[in-house]
Amino acid sequence: MSGYGVENLPYGVFSSGDGVRRIGVRLGDDVLDLSPLGDDLVRQPTLNPLLAAGRTQWTALRDRVTEAVRRDEVTRVPLREVTLHLPFEVADYTDFYSSEHHATNVGHILRPDQPGLRPNWRHLPIGYHGRAGTVVVSGTPIARPHGQLGPGEFGPSRRLDIEAEVGFVVGVPGARLGTGDFADHVFGVVLVNDWSARDIQAWEYQPLGPFLGKSFATSVSPWVVPLAALPTVAAPHQDPVPLDYLRPAGSGFDLRLAVDWNGTRVSEPPFAQMYWTPAQQLAHLTVNGASVRTGDLYASGTVSGPARGQSGSFLELTWNGTEPVKLDDGSTRGFLADGDTVTITGTAPGRDGDPIALGEVVGTVVG
Repeated sequence: MSGYGVENLPYGVFSSGDGVRRIGVRLGDDVLDLSPLGDDLVRQPTLNPLLAAGRTQWTALRDRVTEAVRRDEVTRVPLREVTLHLPFEVADYTDFYSSEHHATNVGHILRPDQPGLRPNWRHLPIGYHGRAGTVVVSGTPIARPHGQLGPGEFGPSRRLDIEAEVGFVVGVPGARLGTGDFADHVFGVVLVNDWSARDIQAWEYQPLGPFLGKSFATSVSPWVVPLAALPTVAAPHQDPVPLDYLRPAGSGFDLRLAVDWNGTRVSEPPFAQMYWTPAQQLAHLTVNGASVRTGDLYASGTVSGPARGQSGSFLELTWNGTEPVKLDDGSTRGFLADGDTVTITGTAPGRDGDPIALGEVVGTVVG
């Protein structure tokens, strides 16, 4: 099944010849139309009503779909015959900064005369509030952003970058959630490419952080993999011990990402090494009384490992463009050129030996 077996069954929104958007799950190279199940939650043009229904309903629907698949009582549509859409209406978008390796690398690149990590980094999950209106589905072309590049300088970004991340889709609303509330409020995961204009970002981010260098586009994969499909692993050791509202840390996920640049595999970031867990991110996001809503998306931040070939951004992979990578066609790159295509894929170990595919998020840069 190539990662899309009965243990996975990720949810998405598709249309075929009639243009009507429907909810389906992926099985192998087919999409299973869920509308014949007769459940109003899946007779919708987006996943939001299902997301809001809660964990009991999520479990019941997953059990029904699994049973229908095993009895071969499903309507199959070949994947090649459908159009995939943004699977849910994004209510809000928050991006975290939770890889110690990524944060350290960026610190060394941008502040070579200072320690890689800021003093607060191991005390709280750092993040920023992004722009929900520019979250787009995989395959959407990415227009090169324009902005201020320095004093009196305006134009297209010359240091356009990616960030390979994992996103968490909120189902049930809530505020001041604890780490133990994670599985009752988060429905599943998507892959994320948080496109970044490093030159715009470098000029604007002092003192308030990311803004126009990040807000122009964030791409997500079309399939939402339910938490129920993903095996968990122990969270990394944290020192110092986090404050009470961030404990217990909750589980990590053994997700294995891969980044291809114009068809060349350039990096394989390991999600299991992320310092802050998704449960801690949710708790921190809501501890001040801010609420999460159905359709909220929060992303892990760039996933990077200790090796250069595990970098989740080209800023790290090419060390800010000073060490360009060579692609299979013989060309070299420091940052993205017009026409470049980036594909981020991901898998998790499956319980029966077949991996759980997280789908792919693809974007091509246009001028």
